[in-house]
Amino acid sequence: MDAPRDTSREQNAATRIFLSAGEASGEQYAVQLMAALRAARPDAAFFGLGGQRMEAEGFRRIVRAEDVAVMGITEIVRHIPRIYREYRRLRRSLETERPAVVVLIDFPDVNLGLARRAKALGIPVIFFVSPQVWAWKQHRLRQIRRDVDQMLVIFPFEEPWYRERGVAATFVGHPLAELPLPTISRERFAREHGLDPLKEWIGLLPGSRMREITLNLPTMLAAARALQRAYGNHFEFVLPLAPTLHAQQVAAVQRLLGDRRDVLTVTDARAALFHARASVVASGTATVEAALIGNPFVVVYRLSRLSYAVAKRVVKVPHVAMSNLIAGRRVVPELIQDAFTPGAVVAALRPLIEPTPEREGMQLALGELRLSLQQTASAIELVASHVLAVLPAVPQETSPLTSKKLSVAL
Repeated sequence: MDAPRDTSREQNAATRIFLSAGEASGEQYAVQLMAALRAARPDAAFFGLGGQRMEAEGFRRIVRAEDVAVMGITEIVRHIPRIYREYRRLRRSLETERPAVVVLIDFPDVNLGLARRAKALGIPVIFFVSPQVWAWKQHRLRQIRRDVDQMLVIFPFEEPWYRERGVAATFVGHPLAELPLPTISRERFAREHGLDPLKEWIGLLPGSRMREITLNLPTMLAAARALQRAYGNHFEFVLPLAPTLHAQQVAAVQRLLGDRRDVLTVTDARAALFHARASVVASGTATVEAALIGNPFVVVYRLSRLSYAVAKRVVKVPHVAMSNLIAGRRVVPELIQDAFTPGAVVAALRPLIEPTPEREGMQLALGELRLSLQQTASAIELVASHVLAVLPAVPQETSPLTSKKLSVAL
């Protein structure tokens, strides 16, 4: 007698969704998206590239995000064999599992390659959080036109930019713009992290990847010392650590801090930004988060000399900070590469710490920016509606009640 056939794979094929999120911000969006999709499709199963938070929500990790999260030319070259090995594993999973749809979140160096393979296999491709091709690497446009079925963008200027160039793009709003402000009290936050609630706090956000931290944090710490000298040890400094850092990397950060008692690591970046008087933030998603929370901040960034030399030649935008790009003017100070010195950081922070017209003006501008990034519907719900539109019909036996929020007209 023949053994019974395992039909579980066939039954789930229509609702298998491949997700790829290689960075901390992308993982946060992926967790929200999985919850929204499960509300409408309880039969959905998710697999691909992701972090620990995704795994905790039932995501099957083919490749761990922490194994491919590198940056900068020199670091990428050093890790090419490992990255390519993991990339091949992701490609094979697409070929063997044939998901109903591929959803790629940011992380273009890996995700554009996955888009190419998925398209060749006839799998619909949705890209959420656009590569910044309007700033550099515009040669990627041709591939995006060919391999991406829907580009879902989070900044308002991106939709017309893409559409003018033949890409099916939709502005869905920024997921961070719809998050409520933190509710934890200053006193409780201080108690949980060993902070002094009577002191002013300054946020230090050097980046989510170890390479960024090693390039940006030492100058931030030197600026913190200078600020303490100028203000008589009036401050404590909060240093949020990204959840994508593993234990050895956290230990490396602690070694950078040495015996500093005025710098305390925390796990909740949003609460840190909410309660800080002002912040020093490495260019990236954290600058958008600081802007949306309304925390006055200075944008900084340092690359290796080789990476900076290349970037300087190819980047074609007038500002580095997304807040400034959206506003079309300099809303927040930018200190990049050689301009990023302890003295320059202190000089830029002073008018943001004290009750000045500069501080008030920045807070007003950040409030306007928040409004510009909000849509009438949730960004994650809009993304979910695009994904649901390409899935096969809901099996009768698992069909949930219709969700009003997820029936957004496309």
